[in-house]
Amino acid sequence: MADPSSYRPKPGQIPDSPGVYRFRDEHRRVIYVGKAKSLRQRLANYFQDLAGLHPRTRTMVTTAASVEWTVVSTEVEALQLEYSWIKEFDPRFNVKYRDDKSYPYLAVTMNEEFPRVQVMRGHKKKGVRYFGPYAHAWAIRDTVDLLLRVFPVRTCSAGVFKNAARTGRPCLLGYIDKCSAPCVDRVSAEEHRELAEEFCDFTAGRTGTYIRRLEKQMMDAAEEMEYEKAARLRDDIGALKKAMEKNAVVLADATDADLMAVAEDELEAAVQIFHVRGGRVRGQRGWVTDKVEAVTTGDLVEHALQQLYGEETGDSVPKEVLVPALPDPVEPVQEWLTGRRGSNVSLRIPQRGDKKALMETVQRNALQALALHKTKRASDLTTRSRALEEIAEALDLDSAPLRIECYDISHLQGDDVVASMVVFEDGLARKSEYRRFQIKGRVGDTQIWHGAGQDDVRSMHEVIMRRFKRYLAEQERTGEWAGDGSSVELSADAYEGSVEGPGEGLGEGAIEASPGAVEGAAPEADDARARLVDDTGRPKRFAYPPQLVVVDGGQPQVAAAKKALDELGIDDIAVCGLAKRLEEVWVPDESDPLVLPRTSEGLYLLQRVRDEAHRFAITYQRTKRAKRFKAGPLDEVPGLGDARKQALIRHFGSVKKLRAATVEQICEVPGVGRKTAETILGALARTAPAAPAVNTATGEIIEDEEPAPAGSGQEAEAAGASDERRGQET
Repeated sequence: MADPSSYRPKPGQIPDSPGVYRFRDEHRRVIYVGKAKSLRQRLANYFQDLAGLHPRTRTMVTTAASVEWTVVSTEVEALQLEYSWIKEFDPRFNVKYRDDKSYPYLAVTMNEEFPRVQVMRGHKKKGVRYFGPYAHAWAIRDTVDLLLRVFPVRTCSAGVFKNAARTGRPCLLGYIDKCSAPCVDRVSAEEHRELAEEFCDFTAGRTGTYIRRLEKQMMDAAEEMEYEKAARLRDDIGALKKAMEKNAVVLADATDADLMAVAEDELEAAVQIFHVRGGRVRGQRGWVTDKVEAVTTGDLVEHALQQLYGEETGDSVPKEVLVPALPDPVEPVQEWLTGRRGSNVSLRIPQRGDKKALMETVQRNALQALALHKTKRASDLTTRSRALEEIAEALDLDSAPLRIECYDISHLQGDDVVASMVVFEDGLARKSEYRRFQIKGRVGDTQIWHGAGQDDVRSMHEVIMRRFKRYLAEQERTGEWAGDGSSVELSADAYEGSVEGPGEGLGEGAIEASPGAVEGAAPEADDARARLVDDTGRPKRFAYPPQLVVVDGGQPQVAAAKKALDELGIDDIAVCGLAKRLEEVWVPDESDPLVLPRTSEGLYLLQRVRDEAHRFAITYQRTKRAKRFKAGPLDEVPGLGDARKQALIRHFGSVKKLRAATVEQICEVPGVGRKTAETILGALARTAPAAPAVNTATGEIIEDEEPAPAGSGQEAEAAGASDERRGQET
């Protein structure tokens, strides 16, 4: 690792002008290429204190052994030179998009004397017109087969063409009128080229005018009683319309645009592009890249635009390019695109209408592409094994952690604090083992914080305590845990409620806890539940320990989790934390984090585990928040279920009338006793609306409010008594 100060240029040596710079390693290989509006300011950012640099940037500058630059006159020239050098040197620290598959194009070789229609892949050639890319080659062949009826352009190879010219006999397509057979001089080179031009125009989206012209010719032929010609034109029109139906209409006719969307996480990004020509989706392509450098979404867009249009000119660059974020600055990129096309190009973010709706579709495709890429990577057994081995080596574990549990805390400004527990076994998610917790803010019977004062560290301590108290209780009841000689009191608090079941599907919903997980359930409540497996043979919840506990967070969260395990006398479970900002791995009792290599499969697995815990936690938190926002005053009454709530509303007709009732009137509702009625009135009194406003001049009530009934004084006494009893109980 090189010391950046050893090759740092003197500030006076670096020009304060636009340019492109290259970092080289000790072997003179180019490892990074970048551009800058001001070379002096940009390069100064690389030579600051290493602790202030992004980990990927820090790795780059310590790998480099020298830096050099080239001054240009404008930012557009810098953009062009940067693209050229990236293509030439293929630097390891630049963002490099790699196709997740090879996309086929429909190509017309206009650079030949007799243009040929064919499927082409790979690098584009000069003088060849390309349409697409398409998802599958068979989709191109189906479209071409329909169009050849109307535009009988040559599709044969050079060998077949020369052989037909030598023998004087066309191929099969020439006999069935799907080729104009220029090989045997049925048409001249000029006539065949005109057919190829019409084929290209129709494929490029200029369809309406051509079909209207054919329809007019068909009507004219019918009027002149040339019925065979009219029938042939009718079939031609049908073939063209069928070919058009293969491409969905998404925007207004004659709209030419490319729509780009980006889905990303901390380590990777997926780009999806829809090519719209003539208002129809003519092609789609996508890339997945490792985020080798610290980049924003705008930077990813800029790199994608360079790769997409770096070798394109003319109409291959559309009039409009829609993106999720604009590069900074946007003017040089827009000017560069305009130069590639030869006319003005609009680069913008869609704000409303059909284009915004289509952009959302492209974004969904990008998200699916990233998820599919991760799934393929995670499903490989060899890759998973290597990931587990790398984790074991980094954390100095005796063996690979076959069961990993990850915990995350989620809340909104201190409200609705929840936690999630996700389980990965052998590197794969075990969703039936997922659990979610409501954070109570208690340790034992001691209230230690309230409301907005709850924090992630104490919440993490609580959830780890509760989860592993349940584990120890299961082991104690089955006689399978001998402990370390220390005494751990396993009271009913170990079973304190707010533990909920596993998520189904993608974890958006969850099954509520079984009776064994409800508040106050004693360990000896049910002997049948004291076994490791129930009658179905499934493992008891919390019965199995993990080899590794991962927490979402840094050193404080790791310390809280380790403290909880120490208090329970558990010393055979490893703990680590993954800090999201810099993807650093924290371990207990260490002042510095572990920084795993960017290409580490172990880091990738830890990130997947952490992200899944975060998703599961935030989904539960949002669900709880939505329920709280929909809650009514009767929801504040403890022990009042849905059946009695509905009975009360049916009896009184509304909450307003229920609030005005007396204790005796409420007791008339079946299933409601006097104590419950007093509790209901107390809860309703606390949630009563403010007193009505009164006009001081006239004494009139500004907002009508039903007058309090005669028994309201008794209500107040009952509510006060109820509140007093509740305070004593608390």
